[in-house]
Amino acid sequence: MPEPSHHEPSHTHTQAFSIGIHDVRTGPPHEGAQGEGLLLCTDRGDIQAILHQAPEAQHGVIWVCGARGGFGGPGHGIYTRLAEGLRRDRISSLRINYRHPNVLPECALDVMAGVTYLQHCHAQPVILVGHSFGGAVVIAAGVLHDRVAGVVALAPQTYGAHLAGQLAPRPLLVVHGKADTRLPYTCGVQIYDWAQEPKQLVLYEDAEHRLDECATALEQLLTQWIPATFRSAGTP
Repeated sequence: MPEPSHHEPSHTHTQAFSIGIHDVRTGPPHEGAQGEGLLLCTDRGDIQAILHQAPEAQHGVIWVCGARGGFGGPGHGIYTRLAEGLRRDRISSLRINYRHPNVLPECALDVMAGVTYLQHCHAQPVILVGHSFGGAVVIAAGVLHDRVAGVVALAPQTYGAHLAGQLAPRPLLVVHGKADTRLPYTCGVQIYDWAQEPKQLVLYEDAEHRLDECATALEQLLTQWIPATFRSAGTP
């Protein structure tokens, strides 16, 4: 394993939460073969992440999973494919594994630390993408961090997602499978109803909770929605 490299520390503050990054260590990816493994050393514990750095990055995306954490995401590992593909649009990606899975406030802080790290890399503003439990996480973090340009909630839970009504003017994209037996698609509809414009709801007829059945369509949707949202935010 190569010697870890170190970056300047940074700090994130909100009215309710605080997390500081005092060191960043790099190495092989924590999972799979693509991307660069990071360890964000914070005053609340270490956050594992995988960075997909774009040349001359102008924007960033953070990807988080469900209540168990991890890196892969739904749709047959769609996070890795999208993170690599978006590099062509000068969009860097950071896939984050929670310090304390299923603890929503701590997971939101992990995401906020990730936003701060991408800011340090000059990849801002940032779009947040979360699946299942992670959908509520990115909604909460999106409300609390002013460098968030948009939020994507994939098959999201309603618990913790009530802040969706405070996301505007940041756009919200909600995606759900109508065959979801873990979190029924009415959860996504409820979150969409809570949110204000701009917002979009996409329902896939035969897709279950992991959205594997609609992975190709979902990949196409996000490949278009993410760059378009950055353009709408007034960034190149």
